[in-house]
Amino acid sequence: MRIALDTTSLIGARTGVGTFTAELVARLAVDPSVEVSAFAVTRRGAGAMAAALPTGVRAVRRPMVARPLRWCWTRADRPPIEWWTGAVDVVHGPNFVVPPARRAAEVVTVHDLTCVRFPEMCTADVLQVPGLLRRALARGAWVHTVSESVAAEVVEAFSADPERVVTVPNGAPEPLAPGERERLAPEGRRVAGAERYVLALGTLEPRKDLPTLVRAFDLLADDDPDLRLVLAGPDGWGADQVSAAILAARHGDRVRRLGWVADGARRALLAGAAVVAYPSRYEGFGLPPLEALAAGTPVVATRAGALPEVLDDAAEWAEVGDPGSVAAALHTVLDDPERAAAIVTAGRRRLDTYSWDRTAAGLTDLYRRAAGDGPTPAGPR
Repeated sequence: MRIALDTTSLIGARTGVGTFTAELVARLAVDPSVEVSAFAVTRRGAGAMAAALPTGVRAVRRPMVARPLRWCWTRADRPPIEWWTGAVDVVHGPNFVVPPARRAAEVVTVHDLTCVRFPEMCTADVLQVPGLLRRALARGAWVHTVSESVAAEVVEAFSADPERVVTVPNGAPEPLAPGERERLAPEGRRVAGAERYVLALGTLEPRKDLPTLVRAFDLLADDDPDLRLVLAGPDGWGADQVSAAILAARHGDRVRRLGWVADGARRALLAGAAVVAYPSRYEGFGLPPLEALAAGTPVVATRAGALPEVLDDAAEWAEVGDPGSVAAALHTVLDDPERAAAIVTAGRRRLDTYSWDRTAAGLTDLYRRAAGDGPTPAGPR
């Protein structure tokens, strides 16, 4: 089976979509039942994409210029992906947008519906997504979602056929080997510049609601002079709001912004943290909390979107947008070692339910079904 896969998200610093795409393409590359052609919707990025691909994946090097193609695809179902890839059986858009195809089946991954539920938190490019999804659905595209929560939202928001909306969850990292946390933690504390810290991972954007976390930290910091807050992630369009919250905080000098960090530093920061905070306003899955649990670090999260579905009992829960609630949850984990340990133990059980191998297998099955090689998959349960 011939698969065309959009791997634009492999270029540059990896976000959650980039992690998903990298894990998927690595497994498709060693699957003898598929042939993968990778393309990037970018004028100059084809070379960088090709360098990031595993052996066994064909790189499509003919340029695809993003802005005019988006303009065309929002208005018409052309040009088709086969202009660049040649004949394929399935085209998969893992980042909300799937190009139209002449004959290939289309699969589009929807990680969340921020563009529908919270349009005020989206950039102009993201606000194009609903229209592109509607066109894809009208063409008969299959929708892959990473959680049952998002699947239900897609069916409701777009009146999508539930039979063509299929949930295949993301995977999760392997738990650290015995002794690995102890080995990595000192490096994490060195990178953080603190012996005891709350860590937040992710792009500084409105959906992550890091200003609420800064305010929650300010409430804790009065009575905990050794505690620090560390924000690790690239600046997004909401970075100014985070800066303003830090400037307004009484203990803003104890908040450190690291920007984007490489994978090695990321693992070390997770291992060295006292707790990982994830105060999102909305999530379609939530990879960073699973990364924290894999590192043996407890998690505080808000009851937002799919997070309760993904984490279940492997978190101390707080209310969305409530600094007092987030501060109370952090205080519980920081001051109660037994509660922190219970979250980590529950996290190991949750990690057992997520596997990138199972993710790739589920998507390969969806490709076959979409191409007409198997039975129609069930919709969201």
